[in-house]
Formats: sequence, structure tokens, C-alpha cells
Amino acid sequence: MADCVFCKILNGEIPSEKVYEDDDFIVIKDIKPVAPIHLLAIYKKHVPTVSELSLEDSQKMWKLFEVIKMVTKINGLESYRIVQNNGKDAGQEVHHIHFHIIGGRKLGPLG
Repeated sequence: MADCVFCKILNGEIPSEKVYEDDDFIVIKDIKPVAPIHLLAIYKKHVPTVSELSLEDSQKMWKLFEVIKMVTKINGLESYRIVQNNGKDAGQEVHHIHFHIIGGRKLGPLG
């Protein structure tokens, strides 16, 4: 998608601080962190929401948890929050599937 900020990052049009990358995912530091460690795990294929994942895409999402385990270990996180906002009313600002990995301090309850 030409106007998608994550697609522009993936294409090298917008700089980012990369933490990890493989064929399916990239993990970058969030530019507006809400905690000392705030990473974004981004699916490289442009899919706007979970509802639009194909079966093949869904199967690749399982790999994401191995990526999260790896990057949290590298960053010394034992406790962390994984957040995926799905749709405008849920707070999704960039309509390209991504997961927030948040930690580095005690996090309060949601809501």
C-alpha cells in the first residue's frame, strides 16, 4: 500500500531502528514509546486486520511468538505485554497488522 507507514518502513522509504528481521517479520523500536521498551513486531505482508488474514497468513502468525520470545530475551524482558489493536474502534492507527511488545517497567491494569 503506497500510503502505509509500515510498508514505507519495510521498503526503506522511512528510517526505523530495527531490532530483528526475517522473511516474514520485522521488529522495530516504537517512535512513541509508552514504556522503556516498546517494540513493534510487523508482519511484512500488508494485511490490514486479523479478520483479513488468509489461512497461510494465520499459520505464519504462530512464528511471531518465537520472534517475540527471542527479542524479549535479547532485551532482558521477563515480564511484558503484547498488544494487537484490531480496527479503528480498538485503537488501531496503522492499518497493517502489527503487535506492540511493551515492558521495562511495572505495567498497570488495562482499562
